[in-house]
Order: sequence, then C-alpha cells, then structure tokens
Amino acid sequence: MTEQIITQEGYDKLKEELEFLKTTKRKEIAQRIQTAKDMGDLSENAEYSEAKDAQAFNEGRIAEITHSLKNLTIVKNGESKGSVGMGSKIKVKANDKEKEFVIVSFNEADPLTGKISNESPLGQAFLNKEKGTKVSVETPRGTVEYEILEIS
Repeated sequence: MTEQIITQEGYDKLKEELEFLKTTKRKEIAQRIQTAKDMGDLSENAEYSEAKDAQAFNEGRIAEITHSLKNLTIVKNGESKGSVGMGSKIKVKANDKEKEFVIVSFNEADPLTGKISNESPLGQAFLNKEKGTKVSVETPRGTVEYEILEIS
C-alpha cells in the first residue's frame, strides 16, 4: 500500500472510529454472542450466526483502520498558502454558479457537503492551482470549466 495523505480531522475521525470498534462495538457483539449461546443449539441459531458475522466484520474493520493509520501522513489544513492543497477551502465558479469545496483525503470525502477527495478528478484538477486559474474537468455530464475565485 502506498502512503496516503490525510488531514488532522480525518485522522482523528479514524482514531475515534477505531476506539469505538475496539471498545463499545466489541462488547455489544460479545453480549449478542453470549445471549445467542444461552439459547442453546448453535447449529440452527440465526442470532448466533448473525452475531458471529458482525464480529468478523468488526474485526476486519479494526484491522483495516489499524493498517491505514500506519500508512498515513497528516497534513495541516491549507498548508500551501496561495495555491490549493489538502484542507484548502476553495470557492469556484462554473456555469455562472459559485460553489465551495474543501479538499480532503479519500476517506473524508463527502461530495454532498462539498468535501472532495484529493484523489478524485475534480480534486486533482484543483490541486496546486492558484486563485484566478481556470481548470477543465471531465464529468459524467461532459467537460466543465471551473474558475478558482478564492482559496483559504
């Protein structure tokens, strides 16, 4: 796995999720398994089977996050003043409409709230560009030209 970059906020969210999965979620699943065991015959016990599946999924996610955290580089928001970088908040204009985006890492992306991944075509088009720059991006609806109005 190659090294990934992430904002401090994204890193903190991953650490928080990991802690939740290791403590609260593990306990909940263990209780579900115990309750199912108390019901008797495990061979035809759907509750037991579902709880074991949940346990496997939870442990897999813990391993995934643990591995990811070892391969992440944290960058400060807006570290590259003057040009678009990780954590930059940008205001752009496209088709006579203004939009705001924040450049975030892959696991923080939420396009509906304006958080776009630095690895997405849109994020890559904006990276390292300066205010006033125009960039063209291929979208499912065709090529869209964006002009960067502000960077903060």
